[in-house]
Amino acid sequence: MQNQDRTPSTTSIPTSDTTVLESFPAGAPRGSWPAEEFAAKRRAEGINATVVMDLTTDTFKVVTI
Repeated sequence: MQNQDRTPSTTSIPTSDTTVLESFPAGAPRGSWPAEEFAAKRRAEGINATVVMDLTTDTFKVVTI
């Protein structure tokens, strides 16, 4: 059984080829889960979506790269 870590990536991503699909407040009661769930739905649709943390705006962003 694989460990399903829900911690968002903190890796820097290039902004020139990045599209933000949705943003979620980091202070939400469920943390990054709404962003992770949204990204999983996009991946099920064939969209290469991942979650990143934007420290300057304190949000989780679902992005495509």
